[in-house]
Amino acid sequence: MRGLRLKTVIIFLLALTMLAACSEAQPHLDEIQERGDLRVLSRYSLTSYYIKGDTIAGFEYELAQRFAERLGVDLKIIVPDNLGNMLQLIEEGRADLAAAGLTVTERRKDHIRFGPVYHEVTQQLVYKHGNGKPEDITAITDGQLEVVADSSHVEQLQALREEIPGLYWQENEELDNSGLLELVQLELIDYTIADSNEMSANQSLFPELRVAFDISEPQPLGWAMPLAEDDTLYQEVLDFFHEMEASGELDKLIEKYYGHIRRFDYVDTRAIHRRIQTHLPRYQDWFQQAAEQFDFSWHLLAAMAYQESHWNPEAVSSTGVKGMMMLTRATAQEMEVTDREDPEQSIFAGAGYLASIYERLPDGIDGPDRIWFALAAYNIGLGHLEDARVITEIQGKDPDIWTDVREHLPLLSKQKWFSKTRYGYARGSEPVRYVQNIRRYLDILLHHDDTATPVIDTQPTPENPAPAAL
Repeated sequence: MRGLRLKTVIIFLLALTMLAACSEAQPHLDEIQERGDLRVLSRYSLTSYYIKGDTIAGFEYELAQRFAERLGVDLKIIVPDNLGNMLQLIEEGRADLAAAGLTVTERRKDHIRFGPVYHEVTQQLVYKHGNGKPEDITAITDGQLEVVADSSHVEQLQALREEIPGLYWQENEELDNSGLLELVQLELIDYTIADSNEMSANQSLFPELRVAFDISEPQPLGWAMPLAEDDTLYQEVLDFFHEMEASGELDKLIEKYYGHIRRFDYVDTRAIHRRIQTHLPRYQDWFQQAAEQFDFSWHLLAAMAYQESHWNPEAVSSTGVKGMMMLTRATAQEMEVTDREDPEQSIFAGAGYLASIYERLPDGIDGPDRIWFALAAYNIGLGHLEDARVITEIQGKDPDIWTDVREHLPLLSKQKWFSKTRYGYARGSEPVRYVQNIRRYLDILLHHDDTATPVIDTQPTPENPAPAAL
């Protein structure tokens, strides 16, 4: 995405030489600020830290980035080989904290210190649709259950085995949750256990998977830190989360990363997976060329086109818009399109029109929000979007934040509100669904494209540990 500067250093376990030689007398917080970086253990997943196109994203990553900015230091993300190594590294004090969606358990609290609870998840048994839904935990004893080694799922299963002696599972030290979910999808194993947030995030990527039942009560998540007498970092983490919660920023961040994946459409998700194989290859070159010309991710343009026409260049709506990017006559004329059903012309015109909207948005809208606003305006028009921003501000929310404006767009169909606006009535719920769907399709496209994730250097040099931007 435009204008986003990434100051993240990615280091793998083999290159890890960190806090062992630090002075015990120096307060931990002072040491972090003196060396100028916050060293955070995380994991590569849709709920923690991942590469999305040319952008680094993730709920845990963004939380950690904000905390580093609060301290006035750079953020260094460290991705260990597996969960067991992560827990060992934080226990040994070889990193400042772990931000990886870690469940707070009594066993873990004996070895590491947790910050405040910021989210709750439930452990869920996952199976493949069509293979028969197990009614309860006793019904899976004949199947192959595989879980992430050293995870809270293992602790839960050990507790359950006290009541169900025949319960058996295998622990995988190589794969994470998403890897095990893929094994279930491929029918290489029968079951796995995933946290509810992981399952929600991965549902559109693995549309055949289903939740059989919960195997735990809601469990808290927290950042992990080394157990130590010095609690300067711990107190700063407490203050940070208190302020994030009091300001509403924590709720906004949760909504940002989970709001668009709450609704799962099984039929629609199956359809796009099929069309990625059957339709997308015909048009991918044009998406890539248009993306390069107008400085967008081609995956975003393809997701947008799928939302508009399901990659059908001859699509026509009841209102007369048509083509791959569903152009109106006026837009086609503005973008000098001679044939709206020509997929190449439609793709370039749609991308160009989106770029023109993007540039006309107010300067205060930045980061990924600027893309969501541009998409919403593509759907409903800049005028109606501005009306929604005015309503948002009247209601005491931020008109430059997509999650705030999204809440108020539906008010454009209420006479109490549209009668006071400049551009009048609009079906404000439509752009909300429009952006939500595109974000879901974008996640699926990125998952299918192995080249969307850049290669990570496993042996960075001290002089140049990582690029400034990816």
